[in-house]
Amino acid sequence: MTQHLTLQQARLLHLAAQGLQTAPRRKATQADVLAAIRRMALLQIDTISVVARSPYLVLYSRLGSYDPAWLDTTLASGAVFEYWAHEACFVPQEDYRLLRHRMLDPAQMGWKYPQRWLEQHQLAVDDLLQKIRAHGPVRSADFSRSEGKGNGWWDWKPEKRHLEVLFTLGQLMVKERRNFQRVYDVAERIMPDWNDARDLPTWEEAQHDMVHNSCRALGVVKAGWVADYYRLKRGKYDALLHQLADAGELIPARVEGWQHDVFVHHSLQDALQQAVAGQLKSTHTAALSPFDPVVWDRKRASELFGFDYRIECYTPAAQRRFGYFVLPLLHRGRLVGRMDAKAHRQQGVFEIKALYLEAGIKPGQQLCRDLAAMLHKLAAWHGTPRLVLQQGPNELATHLQAN
Repeated sequence: MTQHLTLQQARLLHLAAQGLQTAPRRKATQADVLAAIRRMALLQIDTISVVARSPYLVLYSRLGSYDPAWLDTTLASGAVFEYWAHEACFVPQEDYRLLRHRMLDPAQMGWKYPQRWLEQHQLAVDDLLQKIRAHGPVRSADFSRSEGKGNGWWDWKPEKRHLEVLFTLGQLMVKERRNFQRVYDVAERIMPDWNDARDLPTWEEAQHDMVHNSCRALGVVKAGWVADYYRLKRGKYDALLHQLADAGELIPARVEGWQHDVFVHHSLQDALQQAVAGQLKSTHTAALSPFDPVVWDRKRASELFGFDYRIECYTPAAQRRFGYFVLPLLHRGRLVGRMDAKAHRQQGVFEIKALYLEAGIKPGQQLCRDLAAMLHKLAAWHGTPRLVLQQGPNELATHLQAN
């Protein structure tokens, strides 16, 4: 039987799948970090640090106040690993098998695999690999730069490029991060029990499982959204979604106003029944990272939330509309605004350079009260308890001062 949903019900099911429907009910523990990553399937990595770096902020949006070192410990323990999934991501260790095909045949990975560099520097790359195998893990910082400071990823020193080639090939993995810098070691020391001949699924099996993971993480899915989550080859996934539905993994649904087939993951069956009965509610308010799964697919964010979002940190300053590192604002099941923020850690100040509400969103009492409470908690977690709002609704400024 096909279930019929309103757009808001579809949003709530998506947020339920992502762990963003309701506020955390208890204090977070270290185990919650791994559980949240497994729930999302992937945790994208980005190094920008005007506020907490993206993976830490994505977890905070779901867990509330927690110790960021727990993510570092989770990586060092081997419970997650790093590789190219959506982009560079932390991935649960059990899903190594799904991405192993990319390591063995990286030719389709574009700039992530500079084959020409490998061909030109094969001897040096092999020599570096052997030294790591013999002498232990290294960081890029362990190698001096011969010609001054680099200007970005396009200007990496040779050893950094060698390390990244070996990482993409899966011959090196990230053992841990120190001050968010990768520490590389040979894969056989990090995954000693792995055996390609024994453990590698077929590509078709891996693709099937990645699509299933995407459906579970998204909660509500249609064929056009499937490829993006793991950066699979774009194409028609309708048949595979119907196959998963026939197997009981997905529940067919229709969303009011949409023409495409929609499916709800079976793990949300209880929430789906609540949604259909009009009983599924959202109580959560959060600032999302630009690299949060909820918004990283611009088209999906527009279709599902009516939220037109682009990451402007890679846009020239003169062309930005909202700011350098703008955080979408989630409130009770809707994306209601965005803010350009910066944590001044030495001064203990969390600066909101500008906060914009979406068209049609009024700064009512509940919205401003919830946003103010969320922002104070967010600032405190950053270690910057003093909030400064430079530009935003006057009603919100009043609530910020009252808290």
